[in-house]
Amino acid sequence: MTQAVILFGHGSRDPLWRLPMEAVAARLRAMQPKVPVLCAYLELDTPTLPEAATQLVAQGARDVRIVPMFLGTGRHAREDLPRLLSQVQAEHPQVTFSLQKSIGEDARVIDLIARIALE
Repeated sequence: MTQAVILFGHGSRDPLWRLPMEAVAARLRAMQPKVPVLCAYLELDTPTLPEAATQLVAQGARDVRIVPMFLGTGRHAREDLPRLLSQVQAEHPQVTFSLQKSIGEDARVIDLIARIALE
């Protein structure tokens, strides 16, 4: 196993908040059973991004894609996430970490949300 995915969200004290992100993770696992997928959180929940990265690296990941599960690129995506990414890269220099843009900025997601809103 060399590839892995981390879905990165804000986090919440409300355990129901996690359900949609965990549903995406479950769908990814069903689509690509050999690609490990973990959810990670900025605050108020665990695992953190560094914890999730360490877990995946221990499992053999060498190419980790980080997907910010935000509708837009606010302060957390612009400031906090790059700081955490730098920390993770320094802790695991043998691993390639790639950061995707916030999921809500993908034209396919925007199109799907618009279609759902019109239904």
